[in-house]
This record gives sequence, structure tokens and C-alpha cells, in this order.
Amino acid sequence: MDKMTPEQRHRCMSRIGSRNTRPEMIVRRWLWRQGFRYRVGVKSLPGTPDIVLRRYSTVIFVNGCFWHGHDCEKFRVPSTNTAFWEAKFSRNQARDRRVYKQLHEMGYYVLVVWECQLEAPRRLATLQALSTRLAEIYLDTHQAKPRPYGDGDDAAPGIAAEPQD
Repeated sequence: MDKMTPEQRHRCMSRIGSRNTRPEMIVRRWLWRQGFRYRVGVKSLPGTPDIVLRRYSTVIFVNGCFWHGHDCEKFRVPSTNTAFWEAKFSRNQARDRRVYKQLHEMGYYVLVVWECQLEAPRRLATLQALSTRLAEIYLDTHQAKPRPYGDGDDAAPGIAAEPQD
């Protein structure tokens, strides 16, 4: 049973923001301190990702466990108006899958960080794994192309210790 009147509940729920949330700020501060530069809330991309790292062709969504129906200890369907909430969570999850697919087709890597992963005991491991994954993505997308020896260059390369004439 809800302890609030419908008007009180409406007022509380309507004030929940989708930008600059505590979990999002944790991830953003970590990335900035690690030297990653990013854009926030790029509306020109499907789903308006929370964080966009263009250099890495990567978008990061910092999802709340409740709103996105994450299968974890933080999520439970409210006991009132259950049918509405189950339908809402299903729609949100379907939209998430559709947006992730669109972004992938556009050439972006899609990373999702869940609110429960940023709780105190798991936070550091999650953020370090995020940095590691971004480094892997960077290496995958920016690898030097191997050039066969002598390809278009007739002169043999000099040795670093040899003086050039």
C-alpha cells in the first residue's frame, strides 16, 4: 500500500530528473579524471546517450535499475498499479534494445553502466573495467595499418645510429 496520496506521489515522481543524476556524475567524474573527454546528452544521436566519446566511437548509458527494469536487487515492480508498471518497464526495455541496435548500426560501441554497479563495494571495479574497455575500443579502432617493407619507398630505411648523408 502506498503511503502517499496520488497527488503527493505524482509530485515526487515528476521531479525525478534524467540528467546529472548521481550515478551519471560518478561515471562522468571518473572519466574526466582518467583523461577521457566527452559530450553529454547529444540529441542528434538516437536515445540521447548520457555520455558520448566520439574519439572512441562509443556511447555510454548510465541506467537506473528501477526505470530500465534491471534484474538486480535494487529493482522491484511497485505493488500498486502493477499492470501499468510492468507495461512501462517492457516498453522501456524494448526502446533500449532498439536504440542500442541503431547506434551499433551507426558504428558506435554501446556501453551500459547500471546504477547498482556504482554502489560502494562494486564502484571501483566497475569504473576500472569501463576505462579498460574504452582503452580496448581505442586500440581496436585506431590500430596502425601494417605496411610491407619497400612498399612504394625505394630507399632502405636508415638505422637510428647511422648518420644520414
